[in-house]
This record gives sequence, structure tokens and C-alpha cells, in this order.
Amino acid sequence: MNTKFAASVLTALLYAQGLLGFAGLATVLLRDRAHASELVTASEMGTSEMPSGPSLLVVR
Repeated sequence: MNTKFAASVLTALLYAQGLLGFAGLATVLLRDRAHASELVTASEMGTSEMPSGPSLLVVR
């Protein structure tokens, strides 16, 4: 019975790790896409400055 419980716990942990990995990858890809669209918008506006608005500081 303990081996079945351990197997189900490990399965749940692997599943959670996969979901977190997918969420991390999606975050990186969407952040790069948003940054690229900001650069395109700034170049279309005829200015090299970034558009004004709310900003987010990411600390690692």
C-alpha cells in the first residue's frame, strides 16, 4: 500500500512540475512577444522612446 501511495505522490509531483514548466515557457514566449510589439509600436510612432505607461520591474 505504501508503494502505491508513493507512486501516486511522485506522479502528482511530476504532473505539477510539467505544468509549472509549461507556464514558465509560456511566460517567456509571451513576454518576448509583448516586448517585440512595443518596439514595433514605438517605431511606427516615429520615436525611439518607449511608450509611456505602467511599467513592471522584475527582480530575479
